[in-house]
Amino acid sequence: MRIGYFVWEYPPQVVSGLGSCAESICQAMINKGLDVSVFTMNDGTLKTREVLNGVDINRPMLVDGSNILPQVLSMEDPGRTGTGIKFFNDVLMYNILSATKLVNELVKKEGYEFDIICTHDWLSAMAGIMVKRETGLPFVFHINSTEWCRSLGKGSKTVLHVEEAAANVADRVITACYPMYEYLTMHGFDATKINVCWNSVNLAKYDPVKLKEEDIRELRGRYGVGPGDKMVLFVGRLATVKGIMNLLEAMHKVASEHPEAKLVILGKGELERRVFELIEELNLRESVKTRFEYVSEAERILHYGASDMVVCPSMYESCNIVSLEAMAMEKPVIIGSKRICSSCDHVIPSGHEQTGILVDGSDSADIAWGINSLLSDTEEAREMGKGGRRQVERYFTCDKSAEYIVKIYEDVIMGAGRK
Repeated sequence: MRIGYFVWEYPPQVVSGLGSCAESICQAMINKGLDVSVFTMNDGTLKTREVLNGVDINRPMLVDGSNILPQVLSMEDPGRTGTGIKFFNDVLMYNILSATKLVNELVKKEGYEFDIICTHDWLSAMAGIMVKRETGLPFVFHINSTEWCRSLGKGSKTVLHVEEAAANVADRVITACYPMYEYLTMHGFDATKINVCWNSVNLAKYDPVKLKEEDIRELRGRYGVGPGDKMVLFVGRLATVKGIMNLLEAMHKVASEHPEAKLVILGKGELERRVFELIEELNLRESVKTRFEYVSEAERILHYGASDMVVCPSMYESCNIVSLEAMAMEKPVIIGSKRICSSCDHVIPSGHEQTGILVDGSDSADIAWGINSLLSDTEEAREMGKGGRRQVERYFTCDKSAEYIVKIYEDVIMGAGRK
C-alpha cells in the first residue's frame, strides 16, 4: 500500500501533539512494509524533499499571497480563528502546492501509484479534496476536532465549510474518540462513514525509566521546584479553550492549602500577556513559573518526567495527546471533561485502576479540588501514574493504532474497487 499522508505539522516542525503522533504512526506503517509520502508545511528553513527513517517527506516552499487575500476573502472571517490572514495564506498555499506536487510531480512525472490519501483536520483537508477530484483516489479525512468546538462557537465560517466539504467528499472519516463521533453525527456528518481510532503514544520514547535523575533535578531546579515541592505541569497552547486562565485562578486557591505546589506552564499562544498579568494580579510569582515556548519532544518528555502530575483543564478537548503522553510517563492526570473530551475514553476516573481525575475545566474551584486531591495523597497519585502507564500499554500504542488505521484504509480501498 502506498499512502499520501497530508498533515500540517511534522517533525522537526511541530507545534502540538499531532506532529509527534503523525511521525510515530507513519513510522509504524513503514515498519509494517507500507510506503508513506508525507506532505507537510515548510517554514522556509527545511528541505523541500527528503527521506527520513524510510518516510518520503515533501515540504513545498510557500509563497506569500496574504496581501491579495483580503480582496477575495473576508478579513473578518479568517481573523476570527485567532490566526489571521498570514496564517490562512500559509495553510492555503500549503494545500495547493502539496496537492499539485502529488498529482503533477509524483503521479504524472515520477509514476508513483498511490492507493489512498489521508488528511488531518481542516489544515490539510483542502489538499485531500483537490487530489480526490483530480485523481479519484480513495480519500480518508481524519478530523480530531471542529472549528465550532475549538472556538467555543465563535469560529470561522470558512474553516467550517472546509471541514464539512472534506467530510462530504471523503470516502471515510476517522475521529479520535466516541464523544466526537456522537458530536459529528449530531451535526449532520454521515455516521456510516465514521470510524473511531484512539490517539496513541510511542512507548519507546515516552519511557520514564530512560530519564536520568540528575537531568530531572536540574530541570526542577531551573523552575525553583525544591526537593520538598510538588511540580504541577501544564503543556499546551495558551488559549481560552485550554482553560489556562481558570487554571491560574485554581492555583490561587491551591497555594493557600498546599504552598509546596509549583505550577509550570509550558507553551505558547495568544493569552501569553494575559497569563503574565494574571500571575501578577493574583500574586502567584512564587507558585507559577512560565516558559512561553514550543520545546523539542525530548525536552517535553523530560518535563513530564520531572513533574508530579499533569493538568489539562480544557473546556473542550477532542484530541488530548498531552494526557496520553503524561500517562505513558507514569504521571496522574487532571482532565477537563465538561464538553467533548477524548480523554474520557482513556482516563479511568475512579476505582482500583484509577489513572486520573475529571474536573470541570470552566470552574476554577473544581480544578483546584482536583489538584488538591492529588497533593493530599501522594502515594495514591503515584499509583494512578503507574496505572496510566499500564493503560497506555494495553490500548494506546502506535503499533495498535497503525494496525487499526491500516485495516480501515484497506476497507476503503476495497470499497472503492467495488464501485
